[in-house]
Amino acid sequence: MSELTIEVQKREKTGKGPNRRARSGGLIPAVVYGGGKESVAIQIDRKSMLDLMKKAGSENPIYLLKLADSERHAMIREVQVEPLSRQVLHIDFQRVLMDQKVRVQIPVELVGVCYGVKTQGGVLDFVNREIQVECLPGDIPKQAELDITNLHVGQHAEARDLKLPAGVILLDDADKVIVSLSHARTEEAEAADNAEPEVVKKGKADEA
Repeated sequence: MSELTIEVQKREKTGKGPNRRARSGGLIPAVVYGGGKESVAIQIDRKSMLDLMKKAGSENPIYLLKLADSERHAMIREVQVEPLSRQVLHIDFQRVLMDQKVRVQIPVELVGVCYGVKTQGGVLDFVNREIQVECLPGDIPKQAELDITNLHVGQHAEARDLKLPAGVILLDDADKVIVSLSHARTEEAEAADNAEPEVVKKGKADEA
């Protein structure tokens, strides 16, 4: 887990107009909610926030939001983005308590060289690339590792096979398929799939 600190300001006015002016001034409107407290409208320096988000990458970072003389840990739960410009329009933060568990999605990382691909010419299908887990905010892992070294053609690996750190609980079904390994399709089979279906004219069919 990574913790990123950022200064935030309280928003005195909300709505489309004030939010538009905030964006024009290089700020991102945001809101902090949860944790048994009322929601608070805030705004954040755009460049500083985008730099932190880039630094965090695909992780589930914990942000330390510093507001005046108070601070609060939070996680990003939603980011609204303008479809064409890809400009960040709004961010939803959820307060987290470091001694209370949270539920997050983490990516699956494949480890090793698959026997079925290297030796048997199989094709690996990465079915599910993320899983949901529960743990303390300080224990959120960057990823869940799956060793595919001994996977043969015709076999698959399930969520139960994932390597998770201590204190991290899998919330998905244990039998959820993560990867499967099948035979490579032959050129003949692909040609058959791509062949045009035969069209039988109505008159000919009637005669038959």
